[in-house]
Amino acid sequence: EHSTEHIYTEIAYPLVEGVTEGYNGTIFAYGQTGSGKSFTMQGVVDPSSHKGIIPRAFEHIFESIQRAENAKFPLRASYLEIYNEDVQDLLGADTKQKLE
Repeated sequence: EHSTEHIYTEIAYPLVEGVTEGYNGTIFAYGQTGSGKSFTMQGVVDPSSHKGIIPRAFEHIFESIQRAENAKFPLRASYLEIYNEDVQDLLGADTKQKLE
């Protein structure tokens, strides 16, 4: 069993670092209901050591953008849940609304 910090550092960090260099990146969590996918991806705010992959990735990306002076970065992100062939946008205003 590993912490979300360990999982981010070992698995997601290299991918997100590539995103800051202009590459596309995808993180996909798959598993049974109750296996920890949501916790691993979202985490909790307090303590900060339990932040999930998504908040850590956004921090990483925006810190990189902030350090780059006189540069513009187009940024597009999606955070979707697929359950029983229903797709929901977890970044949208209504996370319960199903997408077509």
